[in-house]
Amino acid sequence: MPTSTRQPKQATEIRQASLLDAALQLASQRSPSDITTGDLAQAVGITQGAVFRHFSSKEAIWLAVLDWATDTLMTRLHTAAREGTGPNPNTPQPLAALQAVFMNHVEFVIAYPGIPRIIFQELQHAQDTPLKARVRGLMQQYRKLIVDLLQQAQPRLAPGIDLQAASVIFIGSVQGLVMQSMVNGNVNSMAIQAPGVFAIYLRGLTSKDTP
Repeated sequence: MPTSTRQPKQATEIRQASLLDAALQLASQRSPSDITTGDLAQAVGITQGAVFRHFSSKEAIWLAVLDWATDTLMTRLHTAAREGTGPNPNTPQPLAALQAVFMNHVEFVIAYPGIPRIIFQELQHAQDTPLKARVRGLMQQYRKLIVDLLQQAQPRLAPGIDLQAASVIFIGSVQGLVMQSMVNGNVNSMAIQAPGVFAIYLRGLTSKDTP
């Protein structure tokens, strides 16, 4: 019967989603490397053995978390770029799209502070890993979006702006806010600092004194 095959699948999807939620919650509180499958099982209310009925390994859980983060973040940022509305309504298009992407990324990190912890920890490993490959894929998508927006904004930019370098500074500015919030233990401080940081970035892009 269709319902009998669908119900177990729904139960599996729900349990997987619960484990991903638990991983995100725990990663926002402590180092992802310290989180065990036992911790995840306890958070969800199942046995440790049951975890492996839904994911083959702890790495598979983190891979699923990063896949979710990539899809969710990039969908959110592309939507922000299309709508192109930032905190300052006087910012002209398409620079407003850059502003909207910047602020939406900050809001995403505030909502899911465990994501940058997972990413930063993985990037510390010297060897290549499936997790690092996922992070690399996310960064490639992100950089492409920023470069595309910068190309659209080019008529409003200062002459001679290096778009690749500008995309690096954009991403680095968000990462800097994230790192600072992790150091001071207050992720919400990003919301206060982000508008001023973006304003400095925008001034550098549009200043006619830029060489």
